[in-house]
Amino acid sequence: MKTIAVVGASASRYKFGNKCVRAYRDAGYQVYPVNPTEREIEGLPVCRTLAEVPAPLDRISVYLPPPRTLSLLPAIASAASASGTEVWFNPGSADNAVLAEARRLGINARPGCSIVDIGRRPGQFPD
Repeated sequence: MKTIAVVGASASRYKFGNKCVRAYRDAGYQVYPVNPTEREIEGLPVCRTLAEVPAPLDRISVYLPPPRTLSLLPAIASAASASGTEVWFNPGSADNAVLAEARRLGINARPGCSIVDIGRRPGQFPD
């Protein structure tokens, strides 16, 4: 089973960090929501940090503002150290500085919508 960590996952169903959890679960992925303040999202236990994710990751999908994303890049690089781990920087999560630093750290950066990449649309997951 493929795995994904959703960094910035949310219990609020109208937020894209929640829609991503639902989209990937629907697509058959093992989903690890990552959020320092939530305990459960869509019935899944939440990891407070990427370091708490208990499995190697095929993907990481980021839903945070650029300053927060930039500060987490070392942790993202560590979690994405497995060969081929894709890190999706969803719209609004990365600016040029984030993408440049991600590449400098060797992160397999993918700017774009991770939900669309698996053939889903955010609108398929209502609030």
